[in-house]
Formats: sequence, structure tokens, C-alpha cells
Amino acid sequence: QVQLVESGGGLVQAGGSLRLSCAASKSTRANAMAWYRQAPGKQRELVARIGTGGSTVYADSVKGRFTISRDNAKNTVYLQMNNLKPEDTAVYYCALPFVSPTVWGQGTQVTVSS
Repeated sequence: QVQLVESGGGLVQAGGSLRLSCAASKSTRANAMAWYRQAPGKQRELVARIGTGGSTVYADSVKGRFTISRDNAKNTVYLQMNNLKPEDTAVYYCALPFVSPTVWGQGTQVTVSS
């Protein structure tokens, strides 16, 4: 069973940037990978997904601000977050969304102050 470990979260002012990383314990070259987030009192939602060929999908709320990328040589997926807004505050989770059961990381907190 592959394990996912996120890093890079923290506290940032509105308008700032953060880069999240998700390291997998073994190769995920053959899998799509994704970032989700969950804010207090809200359901977990898809933020961005990247396919094996590099195709990407983004939530409307982050289009133009966030970029997902992957480095298969390092078994790592990244989420570059620019122009952060207070409403981006959430726990961010890395996932392998198309395996059963879905594999989740432990999450990393992102807090954006106004």
C-alpha cells in the first residue's frame, strides 16, 4: 500500500504564495494524483488533479491561481498556490483518487490571513 506524506503548509497573508508537496512511498507514475481540501464545517472538495500524461483539472475557485505538477522521478506531486485568499484556508490532502480504496495523505494545514 502506497503512503502519501504532504508538506509545505503554513500561515500566509492574503496575496501570498505557498507550495505544497506530496511524496509517495513508491512509484505513482501509473496513477492520477490529486489535491483536495476541507475547510471547517465543509465537505472535502477537489482542488486539482493531474493525470499520468500531465493533463490537469482545476476547481473553478482556483483556476489561474493554483498549479498542480508532478515529478515522477521523485514520486512527488506539487501544488503551487499563488494569490492566496482567506477562503483558501483549509486542510489540504494529497490523494490517489482512482484507486480503490482511495489513498489519502494525512493532510497539511493552510491558513490565509486577511
